[in-house]
Amino acid sequence: MSDRSRVVGLPLPRIELGLSFRDDARIARDLRPYVPEIAAEAARRIEERVPEFLRPHDPRYAEALGVGVEQAIGHFLDLMADPDSGSGEVLEFWRGVGIGEAIEGRTLDAWQAAIRIGAGVAVERLTERAEKLGYLTSPTIVAGIANAVFGYLNQLAEIVAAGHADAAARAAGAHHDRRRRLLDLLLGDPAPDLKDLREPSREAGWPLPRTVAAVALREHGTDTRRPAVPPDVLLGLHRTEPCLIVPDPDGPGRNQILRQQLRGWSAAIGPTVEITELAMSMRWAADALELAGQGLIDATGLIVAEAHMPIILMMRERDLIERMIKRRLAPLLTVRPAQRYRLAETLLTCLECGFNATEVAGRLHVHAQTVRYRIRQLDDLFGDSVHATTGRLELHMALRAWLTLNAEPLARDQLSCG
Repeated sequence: MSDRSRVVGLPLPRIELGLSFRDDARIARDLRPYVPEIAAEAARRIEERVPEFLRPHDPRYAEALGVGVEQAIGHFLDLMADPDSGSGEVLEFWRGVGIGEAIEGRTLDAWQAAIRIGAGVAVERLTERAEKLGYLTSPTIVAGIANAVFGYLNQLAEIVAAGHADAAARAAGAHHDRRRRLLDLLLGDPAPDLKDLREPSREAGWPLPRTVAAVALREHGTDTRRPAVPPDVLLGLHRTEPCLIVPDPDGPGRNQILRQQLRGWSAAIGPTVEITELAMSMRWAADALELAGQGLIDATGLIVAEAHMPIILMMRERDLIERMIKRRLAPLLTVRPAQRYRLAETLLTCLECGFNATEVAGRLHVHAQTVRYRIRQLDDLFGDSVHATTGRLELHMALRAWLTLNAEPLARDQLSCG
């Protein structure tokens, strides 16, 4: 069995047989010498019927099985002779069986099968020996002993299951702790060297991927459910700003899977980067999520930060952008609000389409004549500067930023993605 020193023992319950009939204590004492041979037969029967216990390369299983069966049958007879007999050593052994199986990553199926088989052999041989010793074993007594044996072994099975559950929970907790520490290391400042990540990733059971992306998260409400992400995704709900780390983010269907699993969360995924650049991906994702929270980009579904790079960059220098808007768009800001947005949208589209009225009309879904009329209005407002190539990038940036800050949600999303 595995080393179980890491698992703290729990208070062990007392086993009750609920068995009482004439001469039960004397019968138990007389049957005690036969325990070793009955246990040996039970162990052989178990090995025949449960292949998991036939492990020539690991004799500890056969040894543990023999010890466990003999202890169980012997302890049953001890309780039959004296209901106040102590149970600590036997229960600790069986709890240790459950712990060992959990630590080694196995289920309890084999041990539960063994307990059932052992119970059958015990009932059969104990009643047979009692008859040979001259005791009258009526059907009532046999049934009582059988019920007591199975009830006793069911209690042992509960102890095994409790040890297994406790160790499994502790192992899962330790595994999650290692993954959380790895996530914190990956997002650390300064960025870790690749060589410093190999051992923590091995301990966390998370092979280092070639590429990764960070996902910034925000709960919709206090009843938001924990994301059901795939096992290869690191979950950082313990952080002040919750996040995910997604390996191979450009893999087939990865974004679609994330969209489905992050329902109930606002989420933004950063650019795909190498493992040592993950903090950068996290910054972009966090910026995108923040702008979505302000209503500046569409927050429907999974926000892809790279689809909103221009507005994310500009909003990092909000004061500077607002000064540029006031300077470059001053003529536009003098017109009535009802006209202002339509003219700004038309001018931005003209810059992108080389003032081709037909193409602009197609983009804006209006008549080309309407576009020509708006261009004349823009000429009146800006003069020749509206067609100048010098300073066009700045004008383009100012228009895009102003439209994003002032647009309706649908139009805003189209602009930030355009």
